[in-house]
Amino acid sequence: MLCKLAWGNVRRAGRDYLVYLLTLTLGVTVFYAFNTISMQVDIAGIDEEGLAQVMGSMLGDLTYFLAGVMAFLMVYANNFIMKRRKKEFGLYQVLGMGRGRVATIMALETVIVSVVAFVAGIVLGVGLSQLMTFFTASLFKTQIANFHFFFSVHAFNLTLACMLVMFVLTLLLNLRAVRRTKLIELMGAERRNESIKTRNPWIAIAIFAVGVVLVGVAYYRLLRDGFPLTATDSKLQEAMNQFGITTAMVTVGTFALFWGLSGMLIKLLQSLRGVYWRGLNMFTVRQLAAKVNTVCFSMGVIAMLLFLAITSVTCGMSIANVMNENLERYNPVDVSQRYVYYTPDTLDYYKGYKGYVNPSEADRMVLADTTVDLYPAWHGKGKSADNNDETGKKVDIADVAGEHVQIDSYLSYPFGGSNPSVTPSEMCKTMGEKLPKAFGGGNADTMGLFVTPASQYNKLRQMMGEEPVHIGHDQYLLTCDMGGELVDLYTKYMAGGHALTLGGHELKPATDKSDEDTAAIANSAMGSNPGTVVVADELLSQLNLQPYSSSLLVNYKQGMNTTEADESIKYTVLDNLLVDGKEPGSWGTFITRSEMYTQAAQMNGLISYLAIYIGFVLVVACAAILSIQQLSNVADGSRSYRVLAQIGCDDRQIRHSVMAQQAVFFLFPLAVGLAHSFVALKVIIEMVSIFGNMSIGGTVGLTCAIFLAAYGGYFLVTYLMSTGMVQAAIATRYSE
Repeated sequence: MLCKLAWGNVRRAGRDYLVYLLTLTLGVTVFYAFNTISMQVDIAGIDEEGLAQVMGSMLGDLTYFLAGVMAFLMVYANNFIMKRRKKEFGLYQVLGMGRGRVATIMALETVIVSVVAFVAGIVLGVGLSQLMTFFTASLFKTQIANFHFFFSVHAFNLTLACMLVMFVLTLLLNLRAVRRTKLIELMGAERRNESIKTRNPWIAIAIFAVGVVLVGVAYYRLLRDGFPLTATDSKLQEAMNQFGITTAMVTVGTFALFWGLSGMLIKLLQSLRGVYWRGLNMFTVRQLAAKVNTVCFSMGVIAMLLFLAITSVTCGMSIANVMNENLERYNPVDVSQRYVYYTPDTLDYYKGYKGYVNPSEADRMVLADTTVDLYPAWHGKGKSADNNDETGKKVDIADVAGEHVQIDSYLSYPFGGSNPSVTPSEMCKTMGEKLPKAFGGGNADTMGLFVTPASQYNKLRQMMGEEPVHIGHDQYLLTCDMGGELVDLYTKYMAGGHALTLGGHELKPATDKSDEDTAAIANSAMGSNPGTVVVADELLSQLNLQPYSSSLLVNYKQGMNTTEADESIKYTVLDNLLVDGKEPGSWGTFITRSEMYTQAAQMNGLISYLAIYIGFVLVVACAAILSIQQLSNVADGSRSYRVLAQIGCDDRQIRHSVMAQQAVFFLFPLAVGLAHSFVALKVIIEMVSIFGNMSIGGTVGLTCAIFLAAYGGYFLVTYLMSTGMVQAAIATRYSE
């Protein structure tokens, strides 16, 4: 009997359960689909060891956090349902049904709705996970060779566990509500008058103005100072403090905007008398003013959450895409090995840091006065993949090397010196421009630009299929592989015909454009050459500059399998490079191109998944909270709409009033969140311009469109449910 009654209640109160059902279904769908990532990686043909486990573990841990967010939403939505049905539950008790049986009916209804949502969510999640496999393959740049239908028991169990926790929490709160609420409160719930309070409009306008000023100043500070990511150690704390002030200003300003919104709306529309007195506009404005008073805090929270969702998705995926697009430029050869020479500063650091090196090693370390040939010195013993034991196998670069070139980088001051001759600051000063933010907080002025011989640079160009560039004895060429504003600076300097002074020699630009396509001096993830001056070999030999590093860039022999070549030298322990028994430097980073591509694909995929997962749940959370708030407001104001109908207002006017109110509550937080996002993204785009132009189109645009569609979908559902509730209230206009 109770089961039949519960099922009938669910069918009859379907509209009341719609937001609850929709949100729960979306949660189950997303939880299941994203937690099948390990199976998607396998089907997509991504054979990187441990990748599936790492991504599965991270997304699984994140699911627990997001499940907490969804649990809060479920409780919030359930409170609306309870509020709508208090009179019904009170009537059950009046007819003689005990509280225990009422609680049982509620429990059964919760079970029915939860089971329907879970089944629907799993079905949609299974379908979505199949489609996401192709998305995963595109992110990791692989081809699906053997696609087949799959079902993840792990994702199912994890989703079921989260659902059970949310179900138990909702059920306990429902039972608590029934047990503690008095019968008279249940029976009189619908007749309880809504509390409409309006603030002093002038005070509200003043607070609104303060909010506008605070947000505007915060925008200005952020655009001026940027994010404290490039500050040096000495200025990092100050930069963090200033960023904290900016964050506090935009946060307080956002809440002040919504707090003062009601008074601003009243005064603005009252001044437009032709608009204010038209139709139901006066009623609509008064309703808005009263409701904004009670939900201003939640609107501020929603605006900030939307800002985080939009920014995290757009920023995370765009940065990953920029890095991915530049990989070919950053990694010009199959493998690179770097050797870093001891300079006066590094030598003093190592020898002064007791415990870092033993005395015999310290005595062997000497200041490098010339570069060494890395190719014959590149040999050592192999090591096992776990890096724990040596295999005893001798490894020589000549076993795999085909074309190769060594790029020597010198500091722009003589051997034993300390003041660089070529610095970005001096170049900008010569052009009368400000130093780009890309150099902020770095050691560009301390080290200056590197210097490289033209013969090595041209050999690298030939390896990459480019023609050599003639650089005369009194000429120079600036190169940089990072793109963006760094290359723009060097190009502008050369195009302006500005000279460089190096070791007392005045040099003129050999061309009017900085090279970025063949400028990499080693394989890397984000660029290895922030700025290099290429000069003639004869000039370089006269300058006696301080060596800084050498990089051996190698392409494998023709026809050699890249994977086998990588494995043969990947775990090599290089012997110490000694010159006349002395050590002029130490071996640096060893990177294969395939390794960098794999790491970049992993980063791109992981960032994209985390951004979409977090962003989608936050957008759904914001939309669901707004939806439930508006449905509660319509339920509270049902008597007002009934009165409007009784005094002759037609249904169309009433529907327009409901639409206007809900549009304000949905669009204002979205507008503020978008404004915050645009400013933050402008700063982020400037930061990313160090490496290249940042695009927020393509996948990011599609993802954001999906998020906005979900947000708009909740708005549409809310409006349709609200008009249904209003129509039901109007239909009882003659019943009282």
